[in-house]
Amino acid sequence: MKLVTMAVTAALALGLTGAQAEPVKVGLITTLSGGGAGLGIDVRDGFMLAVKQAGNEDLEVVIEDDQRKPDIAVQLADKMVQSEKVDVLTGIIWSNLAMAVVPSVTAQGKFYLSPNAGPSALAGKGCHPNYFNVAWQNDNLHEAAGAYANFAGHKKSFILAPNYPAGKDALTGYKRFYEGGLAGEIYTKLGQTDYAAELAQIRASDADSVFFFLPGGMGISFLKQYKDSGIDLPVVGPAFSFDQGILQAVGDAALGVKNTSQWNKDLDNPTNKAFVESFQAEYGRLPSLYASQGFDTANLLLSAMAKADVNDADAFREALEAGEFASTRGNFKFGPNDHPIQDIYVREVVKEGDVYTNKIIGTALSSHADAYWADCNM
Repeated sequence: MKLVTMAVTAALALGLTGAQAEPVKVGLITTLSGGGAGLGIDVRDGFMLAVKQAGNEDLEVVIEDDQRKPDIAVQLADKMVQSEKVDVLTGIIWSNLAMAVVPSVTAQGKFYLSPNAGPSALAGKGCHPNYFNVAWQNDNLHEAAGAYANFAGHKKSFILAPNYPAGKDALTGYKRFYEGGLAGEIYTKLGQTDYAAELAQIRASDADSVFFFLPGGMGISFLKQYKDSGIDLPVVGPAFSFDQGILQAVGDAALGVKNTSQWNKDLDNPTNKAFVESFQAEYGRLPSLYASQGFDTANLLLSAMAKADVNDADAFREALEAGEFASTRGNFKFGPNDHPIQDIYVREVVKEGDVYTNKIIGTALSSHADAYWADCNM
């Protein structure tokens, strides 16, 4: 079902020179219903906030709900390319959906800008000149968690993640930087909400810490059950299980937990301050990591539109690669495989008044690139 078709009708307000000769049509396919819908809603809202603020009459956005189903995502992408005649696609949250959609889209000459999913297969040998990841490569935040675990003195972690591409990248990333031993390693079912068996294994192990990657509702369920289990081991994770949209549902069970992210609402730069304020004003809630990524993805696209015609693929690609936009993260640049090189921070879950949120307490990795760029032959 088509949810939105939007043509924005004011003058471009980015302050960049040049303009494209033809309008740009964007297909935004993301998860707007069912499990994980909050992530897709935040990406959509961040993206559309940037579009609204830019007021570019030459940008049209068509939004569709993939329902977190690969077959639906493929059908929608085919329709976007063949019937809607979009120039650029974006929006996918889940790596299994990205793997089903991105290779086909880029092979047809379309640009894909990922605001979230960053599977390793698309960062290395499967890279493509028309594929840009604006968020991170999947391993990155988990690598930072492994680095933090070393700093915290964890020697024997029990690690778990869902059994899908991003889950496998998560545990690979953690182990790449973590120097201790493992008390256990489990792949759970994607979408699982009952973790009694996993918690029993953690309790029976000799672990001194727990690392988990369980995004969306999976993380909410795990953290609540973890607290109720009485297991008293420090928890480390990536931002995906401790993000703004999740914390209110988790509550006190998340307080004090350390997690890793390339973004937080308290990053001290003018773009981020303005983004946080304007997102709250527009939507009545604090922005999440996903919202910041949607916002940055739209502004990257708008910066390329201000410099090149989308029908001149080489020039448009070069404009995207330049990454000359004001990012919520501050400094932004692409590596040779068109994935970000960026700082990744350690955050702690805190309570500000009645709101659960994160604050940055340090930097886990500086100017960090992914592990797969050398395998990308572009």
